Amino acid sequence: MDRSKKKRVYDIIQIGYAGDFLSKLFDVLITAAILVNIFLAIFDTFDAAEAYSDVTNLIETITVVGFTVEYALRLWTAEYLYPNLPKGKAKLRYMGSFNGIIDLLSFLPFYLPVIFPAGIVVFRMFRVVRILRLFRINAYYDALNVIGDVIRRKKDQILSSVFIIMVLMVASSLCMYGLEHEAQPDVFKNAFSGFWWSVSTLLTVGYGDIYPITVAGRVFGILITFLGVGMVAIPTGILSAGFVEQYTILKNSMDYLMEEELRFIRLNVSAEDHPWTGKKVMELPLPPGLILAVIQRDGETIIPRGDTVITRGDSIVLGAEGGSGDIGITLKEIVLRERHPWVGYAIKDLDISRLTLIVMIRRDGKALIPNGSTVLQRDDAVFVYSKRNITDAQKINI
Repeated sequence: MDRSKKKRVYDIIQIGYAGDFLSKLFDVLITAAILVNIFLAIFDTFDAAEAYSDVTNLIETITVVGFTVEYALRLWTAEYLYPNLPKGKAKLRYMGSFNGIIDLLSFLPFYLPVIFPAGIVVFRMFRVVRILRLFRINAYYDALNVIGDVIRRKKDQILSSVFIIMVLMVASSLCMYGLEHEAQPDVFKNAFSGFWWSVSTLLTVGYGDIYPITVAGRVFGILITFLGVGMVAIPTGILSAGFVEQYTILKNSMDYLMEEELRFIRLNVSAEDHPWTGKKVMELPLPPGLILAVIQRDGETIIPRGDTVITRGDSIVLGAEGGSGDIGITLKEIVLRERHPWVGYAIKDLDISRLTLIVMIRRDGKALIPNGSTVLQRDDAVFVYSKRNITDAQKINI
């Protein structure tokens, strides 16, 4: 298989977009397989599941085979996922990544009883790890990705707060053991018993299976309870602040993009003989600095790729990025009325300055690129670039 087909396989198994039917279909099938597997994991816990064991085993086998094929394809195309690494290292990088490990664990326990029949009961318990497959759905939803971004950005602060909580738990467990061991030797047998109490108290769970009965122990328990509320609030505050920061970053990014002054125009490919009809995006004669941003087709917005084919009826949005050193240009629009001195004359015959240039003519809703022989007519809108003052001209800043 050549590299173009291999690249196409990679595009299909990645997150799809509106213009790629096969990639979107693959996403739907994989998501459905994940949900079916989770349903089977829950359904197997009911007694009634034994009557449908043949059907559930068949469905599970089909979905697990699908997961296996997907893992093999992702391993095969890992060089495109990590283009800066050699093929072998790219495969190892994927195998050791979070998604790679989840992909492997989602189907590996299914085959272990076949390889090691003696441990079939234990391996069937391992198959519950297929619930980890739910983490893969996270890739398809931006809202869930924001949570992951916040945790990654605040991981140091969260780890610090967890460390403080662990220190407080150990200290409180030892203190409570010293206060309550003599009064309740069967309850607070050792420091671990105090640790269980401190966990349930600091995390504000309070199971009630172990509690102090001495006055000193109860006073200390009250203090630890108040500290527990504060300790739980620390990670909560960190995450809340992280969400606010993430929102601010996203908002500032959007403001920054707006300040770049991207300029867009819309082009409708309405005619069958349009020079772009039937051509791929990579074949379009676009000048440098001009990009094909999006294609609107049948009510859908398509993000174009090089092999996307332009069809009749497409609405194409072209964009040009303005540089920071661009100098503003002012055009002047002149609407030619009935007695305007330019009406009826060719452009080459007009008595205009050499510093004046007619850029475009709008006539009957259509844009005309002028040349010397173009005859100006009544009601034409003439766009002129000139440094001189022109009577009855409306300025247009670009």
